[in-house]
Amino acid sequence: MEQVSRLVGRNFSAVGGELQVAGVPITQIVAEFGTPLFVYAGDVLDRTWAVLRRSFPARFGISYSVKANPNLALVQRFVSKGCGLEVASSGEIALARAAGCPAAEILFAGPGKTDAELEHALIERIGEIHVESLMEATRVSSIAGRLGIKAPVALRVNPVADAQGGAMRMGGKPAPFGIDEECLGEAVDKVMSDPALDLRGLHLFAGTQILNHEVLLRQYRKGIELARAVSQQVSRPLTTLDFGGGLGIPYFPAERELDMGALQSGLDQLLAEGQGDQLLRDTRFVIEPGRYLVGEAGIYVARVVDVKVSRGKTFVIVDGGMNHHLAASGNLGQVIKRSFPIAILNKIDRDGGEPTDVVGPLCTPLDTLGRDVHLPAVDVNDLVGIFQSGAYGLTASPIHFLSHPTPAEILVERGRAQEIRRRGDPALRFS
Repeated sequence: MEQVSRLVGRNFSAVGGELQVAGVPITQIVAEFGTPLFVYAGDVLDRTWAVLRRSFPARFGISYSVKANPNLALVQRFVSKGCGLEVASSGEIALARAAGCPAAEILFAGPGKTDAELEHALIERIGEIHVESLMEATRVSSIAGRLGIKAPVALRVNPVADAQGGAMRMGGKPAPFGIDEECLGEAVDKVMSDPALDLRGLHLFAGTQILNHEVLLRQYRKGIELARAVSQQVSRPLTTLDFGGGLGIPYFPAERELDMGALQSGLDQLLAEGQGDQLLRDTRFVIEPGRYLVGEAGIYVARVVDVKVSRGKTFVIVDGGMNHHLAASGNLGQVIKRSFPIAILNKIDRDGGEPTDVVGPLCTPLDTLGRDVHLPAVDVNDLVGIFQSGAYGLTASPIHFLSHPTPAEILVERGRAQEIRRRGDPALRFS
């Protein structure tokens, strides 16, 4: 309850015991659009962007990681603020272009790019293809040669273990992501000797869901060290140094939000140390936040359809589940399953009671959205809300399981709720 109160106080409000999203009562939203649904607060999106942009020096470009939430309206919102986009498929390239992102501001990463996707990226003339292996570099070269163009590439690096951190480590061990740091010199030589490839930079992504600013700063320092070494090897500054994403948000009671003030101070010191460094003088730094930008703005809302007691255990059954929000069920990477912040949105001011499980409508025990959560007395038609749900929700979930309709997505701002994806629509929309 303490965590829910903290999130409501920071990002939303409550009137008469009912949650308000950007000034609109949650019951009003569900009366118009039904349940289940994802609700996003526009003011929270804007405030988070402002904090991020203020915390990172102007030298850092920001590229939103589309995989976190590819809703077209949200992607367009960030593009309109001057944000670039990081994509990981041909579909996301098409989405980025539909959102109005300039091709030069699109970065394409991912370990399994097909020839068709690489050709699509090259024809679109996107900013960079982030190469994950020497074989991929050869394939990019072959396609670029056939098209008669020079391919802009960056090398994604799988750094050594001392640069790791976060809830999910992306490197520092055998991995499908990137070129092992100890093989980087060889990869640089190969790319530089290929007339169809234009080596523009490095991409370092060591982990995700990082809440410790010191871990991020250590990774950034490692990236600068690698960029200096490569710049020395090729006798020129790199165009870009991409530090990846990794900025986290607090999901669980023991977690606290990332200290952006301390991160800003550390970044200022890091840049001051490298001032005048000729090996980095023209290098543009880039970060790729996803979860950090959208996670806190979103709430998943489902309606209670039944309350039952089985052998002394209370179950609250709602009309949506892991088919819409796999991450909240703990089945998207959690080893020890823990519950996201969860509350009864029309009784937001009431204290919790006995431990209760919140479960969805699917025919599997995996469909559990909350385990032993302390909720007030729950009635049929109450509204269950799962906070921190703006990232890795709908499109990271098995939406076709049991053929339930996909939920609506609603953007609320300035006292108005707008449907940005209709119930039953495909998870990805390009118009």
